[in-house]
Amino acid sequence: MKASLSPPRPLRLLVASAEVHPYSKTGGLADMVAALAKFLAKAGHRVGLVTPLYRGLRDRFAEIKPFDWELRVPLGGRTMTATVGVARPRPRLTMYFIDQPEFFDRAGLYTDHRMEYSDNPERYIFFSRCVAQLARHLPWRPEVVHLHDWHTGVAPLLIRHQEWHDAWFEAPKTCFTIHNLAYQGQAPAWKYELTNLPWYYFHADGAEFYGGLNLMKSGIAFADVVTTVSPRYAREITTPEFGCGLDGLLRARENVLTGILNGVDYEEWRTTRNPHLTHPFTPRYLAGKTAGKLALQAELGLPPRADTPLFGTISRLEDQKGVDLILGALGEMLGHDLQYVLLGSGQLHYEQGFRALAERHPAKVAVRLGYNGGLAHRIEAGCDFYLMPSRFEPCGLNQMYSLRYGTIPIVRATGGLADVVRDVREDAELANGIQFTEPTSAALAKAIRKALALYAEPDALEHYRRNGMAADFSWEATAERYEAVYRRMLGEGAD
Repeated sequence: MKASLSPPRPLRLLVASAEVHPYSKTGGLADMVAALAKFLAKAGHRVGLVTPLYRGLRDRFAEIKPFDWELRVPLGGRTMTATVGVARPRPRLTMYFIDQPEFFDRAGLYTDHRMEYSDNPERYIFFSRCVAQLARHLPWRPEVVHLHDWHTGVAPLLIRHQEWHDAWFEAPKTCFTIHNLAYQGQAPAWKYELTNLPWYYFHADGAEFYGGLNLMKSGIAFADVVTTVSPRYAREITTPEFGCGLDGLLRARENVLTGILNGVDYEEWRTTRNPHLTHPFTPRYLAGKTAGKLALQAELGLPPRADTPLFGTISRLEDQKGVDLILGALGEMLGHDLQYVLLGSGQLHYEQGFRALAERHPAKVAVRLGYNGGLAHRIEAGCDFYLMPSRFEPCGLNQMYSLRYGTIPIVRATGGLADVVRDVREDAELANGIQFTEPTSAALAKAIRKALALYAEPDALEHYRRNGMAADFSWEATAERYEAVYRRMLGEGAD
């Protein structure tokens, strides 16, 4: 008689990130980490999630309670102390907030008045040291530490050093995820002293980068496994074009590098029973989407017209996102019957450019600077097309939100955008969006003309919408892929 297979044992996981939704957020990093932790906990694993206690969090989240711990952390020639706050937002998930007012009680997360804090390397070296200390001393003994982006890049090295030289006999394995290789946490060489580590790790294959300290490089060099947020981006960053100077190291570590596409939390991004949407809709009842479009147009001061195609973007306004391509393409395309809405903020000259465009075309363009979560849902749901012409895009989430909301994404074929959006030239039956290749306003304008032609064909438009709404990028599947990575590190099986 065959013995039945027992289910895999639950894992003990410590996750660390500089931002976590809903506590802190500047971009997709916060959404991804929050969702990953949530779905790993739902799958039965014990999860701790470490993040800084930024200004105002105790006031906004009364559930954050004091934890009977004080961390004493060497930082170069001085010792810094921090207390820890805890919250338990769901079963098996514990939040640990690093409370150090000198570093984290500030107006912004990383910047103030558009200027980066000059001590960001100190702040996040300190944060990484707190993560390593928690990993070593938490009584439930994490067996995997999952670290996200350059802010945590020193932690894999700290853990390995303590394993090799400080009798940490059961040190956890480390997984380091690259969310955007363009942001690396570079600093002068002398700031390496803040790690209190020997200088023999500061070399061309370690934390050193052209004579300076590179926190992202440290994470890539010393983690057991390196992941990034889409399969195509994992391939792209091993090339000089997308490797941001680290492609050689990434090629050297290609055997431990893998790309896992981010997921979407469909408990939040849903078209029915969504408190942010004025009108629910489904693939079989798209009249609610049209009603939401009319309500969005009225909310933003545009003439409510169901027959006018509505394009939208929610984005940081910076070069990576290709927002200059949008400005150029709209300058050509606003002579056509279309409307455009933007929600975002960023570089001042782009903010001024979009404001000027709205002033010239008040009946066709609406701009809201800043971020508003509810409005983001209504734009995703109310628009007909979503413009996302990124020069590079590690994963991207808005193209996935758009698909779920029946809004057709228009994307440049790069990174996670190419992994998600299917163009008619690739698969006519399963087409759900429009791709273009060249990073130019002319190429984007051509893609917008394709969208206008599609809008004039109601049956084809509905076909694209239904395909998009049927796509499944759920976090359950993504969390399973990360679990497989953790188990492989621990010697418990393969993907």
